[in-house]
Amino acid sequence: TVTQITSRATGVTLSKRSGQITMDATSLAAGAEATFTVTNTTVAATDVPVVALTAVGTGLPMVYVSAVAAGSFTITNLDAATADTTADVINFVVLKGVAA
Repeated sequence: TVTQITSRATGVTLSKRSGQITMDATSLAAGAEATFTVTNTTVAATDVPVVALTAVGTGLPMVYVSAVAAGSFTITNLDAATADTTADVINFVVLKGVAA
C-alpha cells in the first residue's frame, strides 16, 4: 500500500502487480478532476491497469486509468457530486497485455 501526501495530484510509487492507494483528503470540488501518476516498474506500455474504489466517503468520486506507459500509469479522480473531503482508497491490479 501507499498513501498520497500533499494533494490529490501528488504522484505515488508502488512497484507491484496489485495494491492499494490511499488518496490525500484535500477537498475535491464537485465536477473537478485530479490526475496523478503511479510509478510502477512492473507496468509495460501494453498492460491494462484496472482501478476500483474500495472506500468512499463524501461526494461521488469516480476513478479511471487515463494513460499507460512503460513504468507508470495515470489515474484520474472525478468528483461528480458534492465536494469530496475523504481519503478515498483505490485498489488496482495490472493485467499483463501483449502487442498483437
